Amino acid sequence: MQQTRVKQGMPYYLKFIQQYPTVKDLAEASESEVLRLWQGLGYYSRARNLHTCAKTVARDFKGQFPTEFESLLKLKGIGRYTAAAIASIAFNKPKAVVDGNVYRVLSRVFGMENDISEAKTLKIFETKANSLIDKKAPGEFNQAIMDFGALQCTPKSPSCAICPMNTFCYAFNTGKQDRLPVKTKKVKVRNRYFYYFIYEFGDKLLMKERGPKDVWQGLFDFSLFESTKPLSEESVLNEGANHGGLTVMHISEEVKHVLTHQRIFTRFIRVKVKDLGNFESLSKSKSLKAYELAEVQELPKPILIQNYLEKEIF
Repeated sequence: MQQTRVKQGMPYYLKFIQQYPTVKDLAEASESEVLRLWQGLGYYSRARNLHTCAKTVARDFKGQFPTEFESLLKLKGIGRYTAAAIASIAFNKPKAVVDGNVYRVLSRVFGMENDISEAKTLKIFETKANSLIDKKAPGEFNQAIMDFGALQCTPKSPSCAICPMNTFCYAFNTGKQDRLPVKTKKVKVRNRYFYYFIYEFGDKLLMKERGPKDVWQGLFDFSLFESTKPLSEESVLNEGANHGGLTVMHISEEVKHVLTHQRIFTRFIRVKVKDLGNFESLSKSKSLKAYELAEVQELPKPILIQNYLEKEIF
C-alpha cells in the first residue's frame, strides 16, 4: 500500500496470496516471476524488498515472522511505520504507527507545529502517538486513527462540524486546519525525455534488462536514448536509426508517464532491421537480447512499456 490506493493494490494482493500462499512459496520464487506479477503497480523496489524479506524470514526465522518491533526493523523493506503496523495489528504489541494521516490528526488536534518534512519530527510524533495508544487494542487504535485521518480529518475540507473532537481540537478552534501539519519542503519534480528504439527482425524484438540502482531494476525495456530536453525527430533518429539496413516504420506521439518525483515524456520509434547480421550487431553494441513475441509477453516490464506493446505490437 505504500504510495498506493487500496483500490489499486487490492487485486495485486489477492493475486500474490493466491500465487504465494506461504512465505516459503514467495521465498522460492524467482525475482523475474515476482516482478512480472507486480507489473503495473509501480515502485518495483517494494516487490524486490518483499521477495528478499520472504527469503530472510524463510531462512533465518523458519518461516515465522518476528513479532517484536526491533526485530521487524531488521527485515528488508520494513521501516518504522511498517514494523509498527505489523507489531500492533498482527501481534498486538503497543507500538503506534505514524503515517501521513496520523501526522495530520495529531498536529491538528494537539497543535503540533513541528515541520514534518524534517527527519527529527518523526520521533516527536511517535512519542505522542505512543502516549495515546490503547495498550489492550493497539492494532484497532492504529487502524482507527489512520482511517480517521483518511475519511474525516482529510487534507482538504475536513468534516470538522461533525467531528467528536472539535471541542478540544486546536486547529478547529484556531482556524488552522489548512496550515497543519506544517510541511515546508516540497518534492522537486524533474522532467525526463525518453526515446525508445524498438528494433524488430521478423517476430523478434531487441530488449534489455534494467540494471542495479535503477527505478526499474530487473524489468525489461528497449534501447533507450534519454535527453534532458525535447528533441526534434531528426535529432532522435540520428541517435538510433542512422545505421545502414534500418527502416523507421513509425514514430509514436509523445506519451506522458508520471511518477512521484518525475515526469517522463516518451516517444517510441519502431525500426525494422533488414538483415540478421545487422540485428546481431545492434544486439551486441547496445547490450540487447532478441526475444520472440511470446517471450516478450512473459517478461516483467514497466507499465509504460507494457501499455505500448499491448496497443501497437501484440
